[in-house]
Amino acid sequence: MAAAEDPSYVCFSAQDWWYHNTAHSDFQLMRAIAAKRRVLVVNSIGMRMPTPGRSTHSLRRIGRKLRSVAKFVRRPLAELPLFHVMSPLPLPFYGSPLMRRVNATLVRLQVRLVCLLLGITAPPVVVVTLPTAWDVVRPLRRRSLVYNRSDRHSEYPEGDRATLEHLEQSLLRAADHVVYVSRALMAEERSLTGDRAYFMDHGVDVDHFVTHPEEELPEDARNIPRPRVGFFGALDDFVVDFGLLEAVATGLPEASLILIGDSTHPMETLLSHGNVHWLGHRPYADIPRYGSSFDVAIMPWLDSPWIWSSNPIKLKEYLALELPVVSTDFAELASYTDRVRVAKGADEFVAAIRQTLSDGGLSTPAERRASVLSYSWGSRGDVLVSLAERGHAWANQTPQHLPS
Repeated sequence: MAAAEDPSYVCFSAQDWWYHNTAHSDFQLMRAIAAKRRVLVVNSIGMRMPTPGRSTHSLRRIGRKLRSVAKFVRRPLAELPLFHVMSPLPLPFYGSPLMRRVNATLVRLQVRLVCLLLGITAPPVVVVTLPTAWDVVRPLRRRSLVYNRSDRHSEYPEGDRATLEHLEQSLLRAADHVVYVSRALMAEERSLTGDRAYFMDHGVDVDHFVTHPEEELPEDARNIPRPRVGFFGALDDFVVDFGLLEAVATGLPEASLILIGDSTHPMETLLSHGNVHWLGHRPYADIPRYGSSFDVAIMPWLDSPWIWSSNPIKLKEYLALELPVVSTDFAELASYTDRVRVAKGADEFVAAIRQTLSDGGLSTPAERRASVLSYSWGSRGDVLVSLAERGHAWANQTPQHLPS
């Protein structure tokens, strides 16, 4: 239980607990902190209104948001009684300054009401991941403000770039601490953050991502012929290079390409190849068993500013599962070249997969898992708490030297 003098945490998430993968970093960090602090996660208030013709699956996205709002406030995890999730009702008109102010006032009133209901009366630590929450957060009484700079959200293709850039820069200037998962992005924004910036890195659920033997693999994966080249995660068309996936399917006809996750991209062309197996969404609880079926794990990202300044959690999850990894390039991979084959272009990517199927990758399975064991989400949560409550500068040390 939280001590009376411990601050509570209010986190404005970039995701929605009720329909996004709960493995996202803001959820993982808040779950770790909720072991000792009262936590309220405010589900994403979005970055734009889904609209037919511009947004993918717009009606489905509006429907699931309404279902989320209907839940309002819940305590979803029996084992974490201090962990609460709320879904405010937003007015998603982010391009209009007037409507942004109206929306911010509406959401802020809802958050304040829920805080009172939960007994959060002292100024909380406020953690912001989504820049559109800045208008809500700005007038809130708070102990400290932490900006969880997990992505460059202004590069989101369906968002209002100018508005999002303005909100990002406002947060970067106002936050007491800005925590990064990308060294490249941190360096680029140093003029806005100064010594308030800290490289925290992502964590990984090392107890969850454990290799499973063949007999424990899901039947639908076990029945797919080897060798198996696999990917798990969201198949978003602004992140994943679907042309590269097709090159893998055609360039390695002897291998099976397994894709696990919802897709925002039409899959008909890929599925016309007999060696492509799209299994769709699978629960987070089952992902390690599916991942254990892969012979090679891939990260086929588009070459974009979003990817270049990101640091996918998936990388550490693959390594925790002891999998050899082939990836397109992004800045944070510079720290992983002893374990991950980096390829540029379709021909090089296919050749890297073929070589990895032959030699088992750049390191041993045991070495791959050992390299991420110190990156528990608990250790990342400890960094955030120490920054938010005490301002400790040891968070700027390299992750392997952080207290666990």
